[in-house]
Amino acid sequence: MPDTAVKLRVATYNIHKGVTGIRGRPRIHDVRLALDAIDADIVFLQEVQDRNERLARQPGYPSSGTQLDFLATGAYEHRAYGMNAAYPHGHHGNAILSRHRIVAHTNHDISDHLLEKRGLLHAVIRLGRGRGKDVHLICVHFGLIKRSRLRQATFLADFVHREVPARAPLIIAGDFNDWQQRVDRVLRERLGVDEVTAGSPTEPPDRRLLDWLLPWRSGRATPVEVARTFPSFAPWLTLDRIYVRGFQVLEMHVPKGIAWARCSDHAPLIAELALRPPRPAGAR
Repeated sequence: MPDTAVKLRVATYNIHKGVTGIRGRPRIHDVRLALDAIDADIVFLQEVQDRNERLARQPGYPSSGTQLDFLATGAYEHRAYGMNAAYPHGHHGNAILSRHRIVAHTNHDISDHLLEKRGLLHAVIRLGRGRGKDVHLICVHFGLIKRSRLRQATFLADFVHREVPARAPLIIAGDFNDWQQRVDRVLRERLGVDEVTAGSPTEPPDRRLLDWLLPWRSGRATPVEVARTFPSFAPWLTLDRIYVRGFQVLEMHVPKGIAWARCSDHAPLIAELALRPPRPAGAR
């Protein structure tokens, strides 16, 4: 691929509402440090608690109570948020942070039952100036029940066929909760997408890629060939994924270590992508 090809570093990250799992203590500052270390062009976030009036009164939490603004400030000019669940003291959902201009975004309720509120956040970014090149982004968080996930995967596939032009570059990322690989099969067969772990090279990454994955406190991030992201203290399930169309996968990484486990119960999945040149008309 030519050196002039447009390259994007993307990441998907379930931040567990920016709190610890047992006592619910704020750790949103650690999440922000994690995003600084990842240094992605586009970040797909799940379980972003964009408003929590209870936590806003606790030490160590953004005084505004708005997680998304806190995470984006200074690094991401463009953002999109889709509220999935609302309650008296706040709400949470999916979000996309981007260094490229977001020209449109919509949120869609894909909840399969009342006990799990789930959403699909669709955004379009524009690469370059003027008319530029549009890339479609979809951030999802699927349910815990297998039948729910399969119905949500079917909704996602139908949505892409209906709303995303067939030749448009596409990135689908999020927490699929798909440890049985059933959703993976649906998306590959229905959409013809590639999952970054399957498309990434097997040779070790160069030194520069290791450098930007070094944790900010201690330890060292280790690249892996299987994207095991959950639980973050000892990852063994491939719940978080990135699917692409119209991109070449250059590298894929899951940073591990104590510093990352302090941020969330999920580890982030990070991929280096290069935009493929458009296919000639009539090509298959």
